[in-house]
Amino acid sequence: MQNFSDDVHVQTDDDLALQTYFKTGITPDDVSAVFPLKRAQPVLQAFTALFHGGFNGVLLRLLVLRELAADVETPSLSRADINAKLGYLEADALETVLSRLRTTGLLVWDASQSVYRITPTARNVLAAIESLLQIDENNDQAEMSYMLTQVAGAQAVGGVSVEQLHHLLGRLIELTEEFSDAIASGSEFQLRTAQQKWHTACDWVEKGSEIIHAITNDSRADAATHRAAQAIGRAQSALLNMQGMFSRALNQIERQRVHLGQSGLSTTDIKTWLLQKEDLAALADDALAQPVTPMFITPSEMIDVAESELLSHRVSAVAGALPTGENAPSIANDDSDALHELDHWLALLTQTDASEKPVALQDILLPANFSIASYRASMLPLLGDPNESALQGATGILARLPLVFNSRDKMQKVHDEHVAAISIASLSAAPATSAPSASTISATAAPTAPTRETP
Repeated sequence: MQNFSDDVHVQTDDDLALQTYFKTGITPDDVSAVFPLKRAQPVLQAFTALFHGGFNGVLLRLLVLRELAADVETPSLSRADINAKLGYLEADALETVLSRLRTTGLLVWDASQSVYRITPTARNVLAAIESLLQIDENNDQAEMSYMLTQVAGAQAVGGVSVEQLHHLLGRLIELTEEFSDAIASGSEFQLRTAQQKWHTACDWVEKGSEIIHAITNDSRADAATHRAAQAIGRAQSALLNMQGMFSRALNQIERQRVHLGQSGLSTTDIKTWLLQKEDLAALADDALAQPVTPMFITPSEMIDVAESELLSHRVSAVAGALPTGENAPSIANDDSDALHELDHWLALLTQTDASEKPVALQDILLPANFSIASYRASMLPLLGDPNESALQGATGILARLPLVFNSRDKMQKVHDEHVAAISIASLSAAPATSAPSASTISATAAPTAPTRETP
């Protein structure tokens, strides 16, 4: 006979006396963070009723409660309806789960009509769980969708809390640090993985910008909520500005990539191929005709061999002549299109006269196709960069140009074949006593051009 008894939580003396968990002289009422948790005791007890015990017991309770809540045509269920709906469960197991849900307040037994009813607390708990399950199915790599959904829902009903905003802010800061570590690692595979995750995070940032803007302009929000929303806005800007860092790191790796002769294969291709192999040791099967035989020699023999090798090298160095010269093998020059475009772009900026009046951004970036315009725009944040100014090369020359980039958080349409809209911005001459500042530029591709290009 199977035992379906549920492990009902029995409160011990330590559970009843919360004071036993705190140091002497400190009461739970002295800690401000304890009060909201004690106030939410009914909701927390509902979660405890569902998730206390082993995984199989938790799964069974959630299964029963979800099946009962799924019937929305009638607010009440008789025991016969429950038995018919959950006929695939053992009778003792079903009775144990129903008793657990009933004693913890998730189900209510109406004795006058002999029916079960789902409580509002149970539906709220199920709604929160369903949101988490749905997000897990969508495979959100950035893990921001649930927190942003909670903030959006709370803002829609006018009840967003500072704690919800802090959770979202904390996740944005974690993502920024994670991407910075990937860039600092210098690993192409980590950079590719982080860049894909960065694109997912940017999609959620774009969706959440309107929500944060609404919270910032909401006069009903208190000062703490405004500060949290503004901090989220700054964290979003820092996250979006990492596109140029990804591009520069990947371009640097591309310039340093080693190619194997004239085969067209690189070390990245070989590493990718090796990562796809489940058993690397199997690649050595039948690779050696004979096993390697170790040889052991004494220190005296090692001295004799070393002396003989030393004398033979000395004799050959004195008697032999210098080797004849040979032409060095020709290799492909690093004359990528990106470097040629950077030199051309640098020449245009050098000839730009912004001393009398600022030059509009579209006059600098256009005419050009969308990929070249995006590449030029990604170079503008280097103007006045102190780190880049100390370096040599074309990017260092660009950073030292006496130009200041000024932009506004608005877009304007332009009459161009490849670019539909561009940020309202301009270039002006840099004052003699101040360093230029950098901003973020955005452009929207026309319908005939790609919607997203990576310089």
